[in-house]
Amino acid sequence: MTGYEPRPIDPAALGELRATDDAGRPCLPFTADEGGHPLRCCLRGSEPGERIALVAYAPLRRWAAATGASPGAYDEQGPVFIHAEACAGPDPDPEREGYPFSRPGALRTVRRYDAHGRIVGGRLLEIPAEEAKGFDAALDEAFADPEVALAHVRAVEYGCFHFEVRGN
Repeated sequence: MTGYEPRPIDPAALGELRATDDAGRPCLPFTADEGGHPLRCCLRGSEPGERIALVAYAPLRRWAAATGASPGAYDEQGPVFIHAEACAGPDPDPEREGYPFSRPGALRTVRRYDAHGRIVGGRLLEIPAEEAKGFDAALDEAFADPEVALAHVRAVEYGCFHFEVRGN
């Protein structure tokens, strides 16, 4: 169980990314030889043999377009894996509790944004053995600030966007 809802990439955005990514490049699907690619469409690892794609995604830009915010220089894009075709979205794994793409010792950054799309802080998180508690504490800290409207969780190693959490 988690204290916050990790949000996958919106299905409408996925449809667009499967044609042209946020860097203006065409989607180039491939067959995954090995499993484990972190799929942002359904928040799980890929299975061997699945058709997937690596695309550029600009989560803050898309959120700002939907809300009227203007992230300015904070608009960034990064690599994400998605299914090459539409999928059913997240399907909670009863065998796995906690947040997606979480493993003890991995480094994540939790970036906080205000309603205007500006960064208002961030935190480096080394995922502890009790993964969900570590994420919950970092997100509790983020949303304790009334200015924070959303938080993005990214991998430190590659800068990949993992998921978004929105405030209430």
